[in-house]
Amino acid sequence: MRFAGKRAVVTGGASGIGRATALRLADEGASVIVADIDGEAGAALAAASGGRIAFRHTDVTRADEIEALMQAADAAGGLDIVFNNAGAGGAREPIDQLSPDDWDRTMALLLRSVALGIRYAAPLMARRGGGAIVNTASVSALGAGYAPTAYSTAKAGVLHLTKIAAADLAAAHIRVNAVVPGFITTAIFTRHLDIEGARREQADGMIAGAAAKAQPIPRAGRPEDIAAAVAFLASEDASFITGTHILVDGGLTIGTRASWDPAVPSMLTALEAFR
Repeated sequence: MRFAGKRAVVTGGASGIGRATALRLADEGASVIVADIDGEAGAALAAASGGRIAFRHTDVTRADEIEALMQAADAAGGLDIVFNNAGAGGAREPIDQLSPDDWDRTMALLLRSVALGIRYAAPLMARRGGGAIVNTASVSALGAGYAPTAYSTAKAGVLHLTKIAAADLAAAHIRVNAVVPGFITTAIFTRHLDIEGARREQADGMIAGAAAKAQPIPRAGRPEDIAAAVAFLASEDASFITGTHILVDGGLTIGTRASWDPAVPSMLTALEAFR
């Protein structure tokens, strides 16, 4: 019960990584406020939680709603943990086709919301003597080819923001870290493609199968894998960790496929032929 007596806010908590994290924090004793625009899923999660989880409808692209969310958590007994996680795929076009409005909407959802989550949580945490903030980044922050341009750029911004915020808030005893998911099977992929119903289920199955072959660990990543890392970073077990990130990607970013898959020829194996 690492979080007994603690209060946490999880944005984007009605599904996927956010839902798994809200449940993990609650299972370890925290009182959790889940914030999401999906009212039906959020209310169902709260109703099934036995009072451990409350739901608050929140659009994280609106500064006033983020501020109200943090204030509500504080008024309910204090704010100790924030997981800035809400997100979606955003604009899909490459840089030479992106519209300014689509770029701005993607940045508002994926980067500005994280900055404002930190902004409005930090003073409340400081009054309690400190706290822990965890932000969701992505392997797409580390290189090209993992996700669309705007999404990847926003997630790179989240990683740098995490470092800067950790420095800004160190004197207030607020730790700020990030989790960097790899290929995690959530609805973000099919939502990104606007797929519904039976076709969504079929697509999710295909994605899970592809994910199991995409990295050295031969299974698809699960939301619970990320939840475990977030819970660690939010806990006192990580009390000496700030301004960094945990990569939870099954080894996806170890190197080229040839670095871990013996069936794929590499430059080293090619050179062996000349020995």
